[in-house]
Amino acid sequence: MIQGFKEFISRGNVVELAVGVIIGAAFKNIVDALVDGIINPLIAAVIGKPDFSDAFILTLNGTDVKFGVLITAIINFLLMAIALYLCIIVPMNALNERMKKQAAADEAEAEANKEESDEVKLLTEIRDALAQGTPRH
Repeated sequence: MIQGFKEFISRGNVVELAVGVIIGAAFKNIVDALVDGIINPLIAAVIGKPDFSDAFILTLNGTDVKFGVLITAIINFLLMAIALYLCIIVPMNALNERMKKQAAADEAEAEANKEESDEVKLLTEIRDALAQGTPRH
C-alpha cells in the first residue's frame, strides 16, 4: 500500500494538479482586480447595479424568504460571465486562431521548401545521368 502511494505521489499528474491549484489561486487576484476595478464599474455606469434584494419576499410564520437575493445573484453572475467572456475569452480565442493560422502557414512554407529541395535533387540526378550518357532507371 505504501508503494502504491509513493507511485501516486511521484506521478506527474499530482504535481501538475498542485501547480494548477497554486496558479489558479494566484490568477484569482488578477481576476478579482479586473472585476472589481474595471468590469463592475463599467457595468454600473452602463446599466446600474441590479438589486432585487428587497423584491419577491415571501413571509412564512414571521420569517422572510427572499427570492430577490437569488435573482440578484443570478443577474450579477450572468453580467460578470458576459463581461469576462467579452474581455478575456473572445480576445484569447482570436489570439489562438491567429497563432494556429501562423503555424499552418509556417508548416506549409516548410513543406513547400522541402518539395523544392526534393525537386532540385531529382533534377540534379537527371542532369548528372544525362551528362554521363547513361539512362536513368
